[in-house]
Amino acid sequence: MRDIMERIRVTPGCDPVAGCVRWDPVKSLWWSAMTAGWIVGGALRFSWGAVGAFLVACAVVLCGGHSLGMHRRLIHESFDCPHWLTLAGAWLGTLVGLGGPRTMMHTHDLRDWAQRQPDCHPYLRHGHGPWRDFWWQVHGRLVLDSPPSFRPSALYRDSRALQFLQAGAFAQQLPVAAALFLIGGPGWVAWAVCGRVSLGIFGHWAVGWVAHNPTPQRWQSGRFHNAGHCTQGRNVRGFGLITFGEAYHNNHHAFPESARLGLLPGQPDPGWWVLCALRRMGLVWNVNEARPTPM
Repeated sequence: MRDIMERIRVTPGCDPVAGCVRWDPVKSLWWSAMTAGWIVGGALRFSWGAVGAFLVACAVVLCGGHSLGMHRRLIHESFDCPHWLTLAGAWLGTLVGLGGPRTMMHTHDLRDWAQRQPDCHPYLRHGHGPWRDFWWQVHGRLVLDSPPSFRPSALYRDSRALQFLQAGAFAQQLPVAAALFLIGGPGWVAWAVCGRVSLGIFGHWAVGWVAHNPTPQRWQSGRFHNAGHCTQGRNVRGFGLITFGEAYHNNHHAFPESARLGLLPGQPDPGWWVLCALRRMGLVWNVNEARPTPM
């Protein structure tokens, strides 16, 4: 496991609070175009086959890519595996539509560093209501007055393939779209590309807002507390399965090095199940697993 402080370089004067949110035309137009393509194309070319392709694509990309490939492997390096499997997971993670490997590492590390401070900008801790926070996260970007520097991990720096994925992050949707078009036509593209990207980005924001905002308590649970942190992660009730374990933010904030996110009884973690299967196949090893003791 690599702690984020190895990639975030904090120098005197770095401030996680002072800054402003600006409209990001690339992010904004990307999500808007995917959503429009899903609504219009998905309605005009609706078929149950397209819906099935959408569900399968969401499961493979969100579990194998976002949860395992990007989050647990590239960002936290909570397990080891062959480099080809790292690349496969990173490619699937890029298909989520949030950005390439370097973008995801930088975004995650900056947010985690800021949330560990006594205070940070509301953008970094989801500190406003859902409407403003949705606009900020999906259509904007934070520009800190005095940000820390970022240096990608050696795993990224030594891999030209990962750097290629970063350079052509949005273009990675094209071969998938072409294959789906040949199999099922434009309806499959509208659902399994546009719909998957649109819902993936929206879901990433929605779970993040609920998991970090103290207001919707009926959706939250958690027993761990990080002293001195301005933001406490919370587990989002009932969303462990459909997020493949990523909804357990309270667990993850307490044990960020753990490859297992569903730590307690009654917390299903499909991403962990897949990881265990890969370990039994000999494709994964050196798996970090937190073992929380009773309170």
